[in-house]
Amino acid sequence: MKSLLLLFSLITLSTCGGGDGSVVSAESEAVFSPVYDGIEDVEVASKMAVPGEAQTIQKKIIKTGNLSFETQELEKTRARIIAAVQKAGGYIQSDNTGKNYNSQFQNLIVRIPFDAFDTTIAEISQGVAFFDEKTISQRDVSEEFVDIQARLKAKRALESRYLDVLAKAKNVREILDIERELATIREEIESKQGRLKYLQSQVSESTLYINFYKTTSETGATVSYGTKIANALKSGWNGISIFFLGLLHIWPFLILVGVGVFFMRRLIKKNKKK
Repeated sequence: MKSLLLLFSLITLSTCGGGDGSVVSAESEAVFSPVYDGIEDVEVASKMAVPGEAQTIQKKIIKTGNLSFETQELEKTRARIIAAVQKAGGYIQSDNTGKNYNSQFQNLIVRIPFDAFDTTIAEISQGVAFFDEKTISQRDVSEEFVDIQARLKAKRALESRYLDVLAKAKNVREILDIERELATIREEIESKQGRLKYLQSQVSESTLYINFYKTTSETGATVSYGTKIANALKSGWNGISIFFLGLLHIWPFLILVGVGVFFMRRLIKKNKKK
């Protein structure tokens, strides 16, 4: 059957295209084979899939915020932020507490529903006299969203067509070839589904990075005079210990210096006698 189809295609090409001497490859047999009929059209559609409905769909916006400010009451500020996030239907994604040389800080990463993003920031901002940083950014991913949906639809159609072809396959070679193509298509589908799911998550829940801190410093009112004396004595003892330990490290050099001074003094005395 295939040989008859190949012969028919050769006759058709020679009739329509003239005698240009071109040879039809073995792959042309697959194109004219009933088993592969129609797949090429779906493949072309999947490659040419572009966002054609971007103007009719709802905008897809990713919102991100950064807040940094000083507070005198870390625990109360944290409780107020958590209450505002929970009220909005959000949650704490990350909570980090630490201490620097002269400050205590807390870093929060919170996820907030898109519609409640602005009102939540307004509630958190209440009572903040000054922001070290307050940045709100928006990114429109509508075009990418539609593009992925279109390509995903085309890939699923191509997968369905290959499954139909697989049911008509007549030998092991055709089955293996089709299953290899199906594996590639399904990998692309899973990749696009993952990207689409990530975008949807970022759009539906905005991300807010919050850093707030309290400046701390020791003063004379908090450290007693006796403590200062004890610290000074301790510091002095540590200084002496470090000094003698340093001498132990350079003892060969000290011996050389001593020997050099001894011989220099003897030389000077000899010169004076002359």
